[in-house]
Amino acid sequence: MGIFKRLRDMTMASINDLLDKAEDPVKMLNQFLRDMEEDILEAESAVAKQIAIEKKFKQQYEESEEMVNKRTEQAMKALESGNEDLARRALQDKKEHQERFDELKRQYDVAKTNADQLRNQLSEMKDEFSKMKNKKDLLVARAETAKAQKQINQAMSGFGTDNAAKGFDRMSEKVLQMEAEAQASGEIRAKNRSLDDELDQLGKSDGVDDELAALKAKLAEKKQS
Repeated sequence: MGIFKRLRDMTMASINDLLDKAEDPVKMLNQFLRDMEEDILEAESAVAKQIAIEKKFKQQYEESEEMVNKRTEQAMKALESGNEDLARRALQDKKEHQERFDELKRQYDVAKTNADQLRNQLSEMKDEFSKMKNKKDLLVARAETAKAQKQINQAMSGFGTDNAAKGFDRMSEKVLQMEAEAQASGEIRAKNRSLDDELDQLGKSDGVDDELAALKAKLAEKKQS
């Protein structure tokens, strides 16, 4: 298991642990993405260093390879010129460059293998990050929906309870009592008004009898004349 695979597993474990404790999943999801971005930046830096090592060994072994070829050609030219000693020294130097080439090539192959592995692991981290980023909107929507549903459920928890029903019954009885008191008050007032009216009518005339008596008197005078 590579270092970045372990890092990813640790990150996912931390995410699951924090999600269980998170009061606001939306904020936590944003924080997780920021943390993963930082992990990826660190991983990219590590990969870049390994790639630099790979390129360094490649440059060095290629230089050694060039020297091996160069000394071979020079040894051949020395022999063609009849200078065997110079050819021998060129071949001796070639041998040293060949040994250096073999060691640098071996180190390059190891460095390239490590770099390729780190590249793949970094690619996996980026793919995982991309998947989580794509899931973020869905998780946020689900979190908001759950939050809204919880608020609605809490708001409706008191609806239709015994306390509410009893409260309505008490208010209904109170309204009935107020209506009964208002009606009784009206009846008492009406009764008192009728008595007052009868008493006021004593000794009062509506004027018709007086006018009728006047007409009778006028008629009697007319007959006498």
